[in-house]
Amino acid sequence: MGVLTALQPEGVFSCFEEITRIPHGSGNTSEISNELKHFAEERKFKCSQDAAGNVVIFVPGTHGGENASPVMLQGHMDMVCEKNADSRHNFKNDPLELSMMDDFIFARGTTLGGDDGIALAFCLAIADDPTLTHPPLELVFTVDEEIGMLGAKALDTSSLKARRLINLDSEEEGKILLSCAGGLTGNMRVPVKYTKKSGQKYQIIISGLKGGHSGSEIHKYQANANILLGRLLHFLGKKMHFDLVNCSGGLADNAIPREADATVLVGKEDFSTFEAIIREFSETIKNEYRANEDNIQIYCNSFGESEENVLVYKTMERVIFLLNTVPDGVQKMCQEPSMKGLVETSLNIGIMRLGDRDFCLTASVRSSIESAKHNLSDKLKYLTETIGGSYDVAGEYPGWEYDENSKLLAVSKEVFTEVYGHEPVAEGIHAGLECGILADKIPGLEIISIGPDVLNIHTPNEKLSISSVQRTWRYLTKLLEALSSS
Repeated sequence: MGVLTALQPEGVFSCFEEITRIPHGSGNTSEISNELKHFAEERKFKCSQDAAGNVVIFVPGTHGGENASPVMLQGHMDMVCEKNADSRHNFKNDPLELSMMDDFIFARGTTLGGDDGIALAFCLAIADDPTLTHPPLELVFTVDEEIGMLGAKALDTSSLKARRLINLDSEEEGKILLSCAGGLTGNMRVPVKYTKKSGQKYQIIISGLKGGHSGSEIHKYQANANILLGRLLHFLGKKMHFDLVNCSGGLADNAIPREADATVLVGKEDFSTFEAIIREFSETIKNEYRANEDNIQIYCNSFGESEENVLVYKTMERVIFLLNTVPDGVQKMCQEPSMKGLVETSLNIGIMRLGDRDFCLTASVRSSIESAKHNLSDKLKYLTETIGGSYDVAGEYPGWEYDENSKLLAVSKEVFTEVYGHEPVAEGIHAGLECGILADKIPGLEIISIGPDVLNIHTPNEKLSISSVQRTWRYLTKLLEALSSS
């Protein structure tokens, strides 16, 4: 018996639980793609699956909506795979371990994948419920949204007839999204050299940070573990000599890093000084972030005398320089009155790795203004190349611009007010959505994005509100019913 068996609507929660049993991290979506295709074939729905793994299911209209203009429902198959340091979960093979507490569903020790598994669950439950009234539906499920929207970019839209799209990748109930930022992934690489040295070996650990989605939560100004580690190494270097063995942090460019660590060598005579400096830095950072980080942990573990490959001094200088000069976080807020309070341009230094040949930083760059996005990317390029490194861009995607004349938006507001008893909040979002790519591919496409409350996405604290799913289901089905007459 499933954990969510008793929840209503049964179709949504049973579909969602089945999705959590199938590993579907970014880059590992072939199994869930095949399951979606199998779902369609079992029900005799027309279906296509492309080489990338994208799946499109065509569902006929029902109860008088058969001849209405089709509506596209869209979500992505992949999830961000983050877990606590003590978790043994294998995202490649293991089902998620679901739990419930009060109004929330969560996964023990890992991300839940409510982003965007709940979108798939909504779509499948609608397709599988013959009592609902809806127009012809085109259910579009894409792969690898979280690593550059690769599926949406590869999607052939020539078979799609819908010119009305309801994207289900929003994580805040009560809001109808009507625009989003564009983005790209910037990769910085600096060549490194090593030499052999001996000394007292320490591991420095930064943990306990809140993290979060690098688009929708970047405005909270929470700490980035990679940036903090760079500051710590610089702070340490001003007070004593040390050698850097290794450093790493973050798991995804679009998740604000919660943890980072470094391994260093110090002289035997300096170990007490070293530990005191770490404590001093820890107190400084806790004071700086006292308003928005309540569990920062910065400490060191000793491993005794050791001989290690360490970075040559000039190489280490370049690594620490880059970590302390690279921009991170909010760069500019929107200046238009209608977008007051919305981030315009930002970046997140999401992944840090030191390898045998290169020190690498991976950044998620976002902006609602295309020229600002490229300008910020150019800054990363110039900074990296100035210290002898290289830079490349991957996963670029366009923004989605607001359409004030959208009839779909007007209907969605009207139905929302009918269902909830008050008007919705209609606004843009700084996070990236596949809407911009689909709008580029399908001229005249009207778009909104909605969804239930999913909290702390891209972190192991992610949780999905049960009551919000239930209300969103009612709203979505009522909206499709309204769209069946047009």
